[in-house]
Amino acid sequence: MTSAPQPVLRLEGVRFRWPGQPEDLIDIDDLTLEAGEHLFVRGASGSGKTTLLNLLAGVHTPTSGVVRLLGTDLSELSASRRDQFRADHIGVIFQQFNLLPYLTTLENVTLACAFSDRKRDRAAQDVDVNTTARRLLEALNLVGELHTAPVNKLSVGQQQRVAVARALIGGPEILIADEPTSALDADNRDRFLDLLFREAEAQNCTLVFVSHDPQLADRFTRSIELVSPADDMGLAS
Repeated sequence: MTSAPQPVLRLEGVRFRWPGQPEDLIDIDDLTLEAGEHLFVRGASGSGKTTLLNLLAGVHTPTSGVVRLLGTDLSELSASRRDQFRADHIGVIFQQFNLLPYLTTLENVTLACAFSDRKRDRAAQDVDVNTTARRLLEALNLVGELHTAPVNKLSVGQQQRVAVARALIGGPEILIADEPTSALDADNRDRFLDLLFREAEAQNCTLVFVSHDPQLADRFTRSIELVSPADDMGLAS
């Protein structure tokens, strides 16, 4: 008899408080995400959205409780091992993209594999890392000469797609998106979400998407709301 697959992510009794804070910024009793789930995290400025993402990624460790990624308690790892675990298993789309302007589009995408042997091996499974990167870019409608263009010569929308390709290369189990649509108008925001869902589903990534915009919640299978300690500590479903 085979055992049930373990959750991709589980938070158990997680509390986080910055030094000197009178109250917990994060207070989550239980949160479990399975492979392929799409979670929307909403909340106003100061509610702890970015702090929660940093806990999920192992950048911070909780004041109390357990964050398990793929069954591993991140608090039990040293800081350097958490960094490597994150590089191996998580893809991140930053609000400001964090692309390196002196690299080409293709070089920005393959950079994720420079920090993770696991991602590099997975990206090279069929042919090689560059070929996989080109396939991802073409799936995102970035073709031809755009692959060798300096990334700072691309439009904002094109840079956003490069950031998605970089986050997806190497098959990460979890994809974290930190307010990537905040600077987009409604039409471009919807097109970006369509693209992000399509690519995440193609790789069966678990998606955690953070935004202050409650209108996006209906696009996701699950949503939670973080409220600031000044209003009411913790998590609202």
